[in-house]
Amino acid sequence: MTKEDREKLRETMTTKVAGLKEELLDLKELTRPEAPDCAIGRVSRMDAINNRSVNEAAMRNKQLKLSKLEEALEKIDSPDFGKCTRCGEEIPWGRIAIMPESTLCIRCASR
Repeated sequence: MTKEDREKLRETMTTKVAGLKEELLDLKELTRPEAPDCAIGRVSRMDAINNRSVNEAAMRNKQLKLSKLEEALEKIDSPDFGKCTRCGEEIPWGRIAIMPESTLCIRCASR
């Protein structure tokens, strides 16, 4: 991977991290518990509980992706960055460009 590729990837990753942080703030707002004294009907309350569960799952997924991206950003200058942690082969540029947090090549990830 060339230095230009790393810089381009660093810029992309930084943008993704900022976007994920904004999305997490929005999801945090959506997962606030409903006040029991809020005058909504039983069905609406059940709907709100279901929506909160869906948003909490989305929030967990985004937090996981954020932590992986931040970890990848820390390791981007390492000589091992872009190499599969299982087999040691280079991860194809297309995979890294789309999923910079990936630590496995396509072959190892599909196992």
